[in-house]
Amino acid sequence: MNSTPDLAQIRFQNALALFDEFVHNTVKHPDAATLRGLEGRFALRVQVQPSYWSQIKSRSRQIGERLARQFEQLCQKPHGWMDQVHATQLTPADPDGHLPATGNDSPGPQDDDERFIVGLVLTYYRRHPQRARTRLLDLLGEALTPAPASTRSASSSPPNTPQTPSAADEAFALWRKTQASVAPLKQKK
Repeated sequence: MNSTPDLAQIRFQNALALFDEFVHNTVKHPDAATLRGLEGRFALRVQVQPSYWSQIKSRSRQIGERLARQFEQLCQKPHGWMDQVHATQLTPADPDGHLPATGNDSPGPQDDDERFIVGLVLTYYRRHPQRARTRLLDLLGEALTPAPASTRSASSSPPNTPQTPSAADEAFALWRKTQASVAPLKQKK
């Protein structure tokens, strides 16, 4: 079985790398709203319709020879760059074409699985904003809630030693503070 990705996969990964490069060169800490605007601006830069760029990202369209050369030219890459695996892609993809986690702390989705999950959450939120907000905050609260004290490691300290909050306690406090500051949505008329 051949473990190297096919040309369509390489071009797809390189197109995403070009978009990531564009995002990092444009804004320092992109949020979801900024990313939506940047996708349109990136599409303009590579001279394709935003809907076509969206189809490329969702893999319903592939990048052909002409479009690959267009991306290279407009993003100042050498001829053939889109057809080669680059240093950022040296980690092999699994059989489904997903890249392994890289430990990158970028707030945007890193692979197809993350983009899929973000898309699902956004779809759910756009259809049922109030219910989605409540359910998602509950689910995330469960995931970020620290384990009960009885299950934590038994690192006991002398009774008169002041306790410093653990990272889990700090994360939970931050979660509660964030959850409390989320205003309820206004009801539609």
